[in-house]
Amino acid sequence: MRRVAIVAPEKVLRESLVRIAEAGCVEVDLAGDGGPDVRGPAATRLQRLRAEPAQPVLSEGRPDLDALEREGRGDLLAGEAQLEERLGSAVRHGTVAALAGWCPETELGRTTALIAGAGGALVPLRTPRGVDPPTLLTGADTGHPAFAATPVRRSFTPLVTTYGTVPYADLDPTMAAGIVYVVMFGLMFGDAGHGLLLVAMALLLRAGRPRRMAALRPLWPFVAGAGLAATMAGVAYGEFFGPTGVLPVLWLEPLQEPMRLLAAAVGLGAVLLAVAYAAGIVNRWREGGPSAALYATTGIAGAALYVGLAVVAGYVWLGQGVYGVVGALIAAVGLALAGAGLYATTAGGPGGAVQTGIQLFDAVVRIGSNVVSFARLAAFGLTHAALGAIVWDGTTALAVRGPVGVATALPVFFVGNALAFSLEALVAGVQALRLEFYELFSRLFEGEGRPFSAWHLPVQHLTESAAGAGPPAAVEAVRQGPAREESS
Repeated sequence: MRRVAIVAPEKVLRESLVRIAEAGCVEVDLAGDGGPDVRGPAATRLQRLRAEPAQPVLSEGRPDLDALEREGRGDLLAGEAQLEERLGSAVRHGTVAALAGWCPETELGRTTALIAGAGGALVPLRTPRGVDPPTLLTGADTGHPAFAATPVRRSFTPLVTTYGTVPYADLDPTMAAGIVYVVMFGLMFGDAGHGLLLVAMALLLRAGRPRRMAALRPLWPFVAGAGLAATMAGVAYGEFFGPTGVLPVLWLEPLQEPMRLLAAAVGLGAVLLAVAYAAGIVNRWREGGPSAALYATTGIAGAALYVGLAVVAGYVWLGQGVYGVVGALIAAVGLALAGAGLYATTAGGPGGAVQTGIQLFDAVVRIGSNVVSFARLAAFGLTHAALGAIVWDGTTALAVRGPVGVATALPVFFVGNALAFSLEALVAGVQALRLEFYELFSRLFEGEGRPFSAWHLPVQHLTESAAGAGPPAAVEAVRQGPAREESS
């Protein structure tokens, strides 16, 4: 992201801004002096019109605002009102005007060439000290094709944006977060039959069905990924609409080996936490340099404490004394670094020492609780398997009672699986989101950035208007606008 200045002679500033709006690649700074709200001519007419909010549109030429008001063209008046706001935010020196803003590095050359054709210029500037550029995640919903991403990345982006805006200096965790989410969901929703149903639902979303859910169509790769992960976990568990025996058990049967599943879930959680600490170190370094990375509880200090406690846990598990000594030393170093960093943020003195001690205790407890929290991957996987077993046992118990029993068993099987699918899909989805946000993202991010908001409006060109893009009087208003403006 580059800080830029839009510079143009006063007489071509409007045309330059129209091209900026049509390109949709520049966030233009607006004047925020806190003064009185002074509405421009277009905004005043738009308010008088009292029409339903319309999608703003800009006209290529300067329009006749009175004619637009008479025609009820709220779309063009809304676009002119936005343009007036930016024209009013410009800094003027003689016959030259300028506005500041932000532009993605990849779009800088194209946008510069675009406004150069109008007589303006897009000048790169140094980023002001202490100002963080806005963040543009690839795949975020900007409404502009220049920033479009692959369908998979676009479907994963809401996972990150729901949590908050990633600071500009931080790593973009979109793809990693999406993959981790679907894996955790699959472990809790491990049934091949239910997973294939999710895949089928994803394909329906891709096809735009049902129509009332068409707005969710971009999420189809995310749903498909969750369904595939659940299907693979179901194959490993030998679950296909419950323990029906259709699939052999390739790894373990959850209800028969719960402790093994629990150990696998906690082990996976420990690995994910280690990765989160590594990403946190990179983020702290990029945000504030080596010192910020060294002393932060989500940086090197926190990672050392985590590794030390993990080695101590290895001593408890294996009974090797050397692990206890090494782990205690690493944890002590991590505590010392974290304590120095936390104490520096306090007012000092005895109160600061007490506050630091409480925060260090909380850091140690959080590490233990966060690792154990991943046991829910096994707990809800067991719950799903138990529900499937109950439904299947009820189905088989009824099926052996003759034709009447079979007729009763079929509704039990379908209704039972429908209830298990609905309940467990909701629970697994919420629990995977909770683990992602609280256990992982809390180590990646310490603050929140500001989303990039490009100014993007469609432009009504004269040739389009002549072809029938608007009412005749409105077309004439666009054409006659400059002459009428001068006569007034």
